[in-house]
Amino acid sequence: MREVVQCTVVLQEAAQAPPAPRQAQWLSGQPYTLPEDAVEWVEALAALRREVTHPQIYPFREQVARACERTALALRAGAPEPRQPEPDDS
Repeated sequence: MREVVQCTVVLQEAAQAPPAPRQAQWLSGQPYTLPEDAVEWVEALAALRREVTHPQIYPFREQVARACERTALALRAGAPEPRQPEPDDS
C-alpha cells in the first residue's frame, strides 16, 4: 500500500519599502536646497555649466543634458505669448 501525501507551501515575499531618495547634497557634502527664485536658478545653472568636467558630474553629463533640455521645453511651453501692441483706431 502506498500513501500519497500532498503538501502545499505558500511563500510570501516580505514587502519591501522602496529605498528613500537620497538627500541632494553639494560636492562638499553639505545638504543642498533648491534655488528660491529666478536669479538663484540662473546662478545654479551657471555653476553647473562651469562644473561639467568635474569628476562627479562628468559621467552623468548626458542625463543632465537631457534633463536640462526637457526643462527648457517645459519653460518655453509654459511661457505666455508675447503681447502684441493694440492697433490704434485713429
